[in-house]
Amino acid sequence: MTGASDVLALQGGDGERLSFAGLTILLRVPSEASGGAFSLFEEVPPLADTPLHVHRHEDELFYVLEGEHVFRVGDDEHMLGPGGFVFAPRGVPHSQRRVVPGEGRELILVTPGGFEGFFRELADLGGALKADPEALIQLNERYGFEMQPETVPELLERFGLRIGEPISGGWTP
Repeated sequence: MTGASDVLALQGGDGERLSFAGLTILLRVPSEASGGAFSLFEEVPPLADTPLHVHRHEDELFYVLEGEHVFRVGDDEHMLGPGGFVFAPRGVPHSQRRVVPGEGRELILVTPGGFEGFFRELADLGGALKADPEALIQLNERYGFEMQPETVPELLERFGLRIGEPISGGWTP
């Protein structure tokens, strides 16, 4: 967007599909379309929960479309259903899990825009598990992204999985 008269309108399902590790995120609004102000993502099944992580440069707002989600932001947990939302400021660890594994969808507003570059590059690397470890470290540093790996075992236990086993719907941790 370059001026007040610019209008951005999308039909349902419009956007760029970014796929990695069996997951797909629909980039509904790339940062270029908002003049860098924000990016908007929609989850596309199959779905997975996210381990605790921190963004150094971006704030995120999660808006629940379907299902029930539990969001952790800092030390607080919030259970939200359709129409609920939570804000995760930059620098604050956050994660989300679904009450019913694999069910529910959300929109994720990221500001400022540009984090879609992380997902594009991660997809090019084949996902976090297939990526060269040094390339993944450099990618995380470039985007100011810090995963809290100590939270991954909790997710695997929740789904009753080991690394490399698929979750129903197609996701493989």
